[in-house]
Amino acid sequence: MMMMPRRRNEFDLLEDMFRIDPFFSEEGSKIMKTDIKEKKDKYLLEIDLPGYEKEDIKIHIEDGYLNIHAKTNSKNDEKEDGKFVRKERYYGECSRSFYIGDNISEDEIHASFKNGTLKLEIPKKDTKKELPEKKYIEISD
Repeated sequence: MMMMPRRRNEFDLLEDMFRIDPFFSEEGSKIMKTDIKEKKDKYLLEIDLPGYEKEDIKIHIEDGYLNIHAKTNSKNDEKEDGKFVRKERYYGECSRSFYIGDNISEDEIHASFKNGTLKLEIPKKDTKKELPEKKYIEISD
């Protein structure tokens, strides 16, 4: 039996180029890529949300966590002529959470959204925790 190379057409080549699904594979689990910069008095977060609108994004604080949720829908209002050979635009939702502590409120955080990038300014606050007294466990014979 002789092994023949697989015959490729232009769509196979495209498939190889885009083998990694950027939204559902382990290697592509980088949706909502985030940069966090520490300044003297605040933290700056920049989160990539390409394809989303400002109205698609919800931000809230719960139990000391800053939660960011973004949702976008497919716009299939118009009847399309033809069929897709490949469709890579993402329609769905995603979210991230960051622990910021219990002493920061929503009105202390400044958020802006421009060109697919969400920018957040979060103030730094001292969170001095008292260490609990050491308690020893007695070892029995």
